[in-house]
Amino acid sequence: MSFRFITKSVHAFLIDYPVAIILLVAPFVLTLGHDSPIAMWLSVVSGVAALILPMLTDHPTGLMKIIPYPVHLWIDRAVGIAFLAAVFVFDFTGIDAWYYGVLGVAVLITTSVLNASEESISEHGAISTREAI
Repeated sequence: MSFRFITKSVHAFLIDYPVAIILLVAPFVLTLGHDSPIAMWLSVVSGVAALILPMLTDHPTGLMKIIPYPVHLWIDRAVGIAFLAAVFVFDFTGIDAWYYGVLGVAVLITTSVLNASEESISEHGAISTREAI
């Protein structure tokens, strides 16, 4: 059994918009940015972008379907890397460092390790229609 269970639909309905809301709300709830205001605003700006990206992606919740889903995944991965890099570039400490470190790793695991390709879903999930000889 494969542990790659995050399909395009799961990503669209259960990940994209909830993560966008978390990116918008969490900095205020966790009071990010005491040492560096960038820690708060990076999350807010990323949250706004995370609301727009799925609307433009060719998946079930896409409104304009301009961006192919694989490109969406690469953008997500780039954001994960940017979050990890931000910890060092902006010298985040404490909760700011943990927030971006955990988010960066979670994004990379979700979009790389747990992501199910559409081909693997159709190969393994399809019922065989071949007749017995």
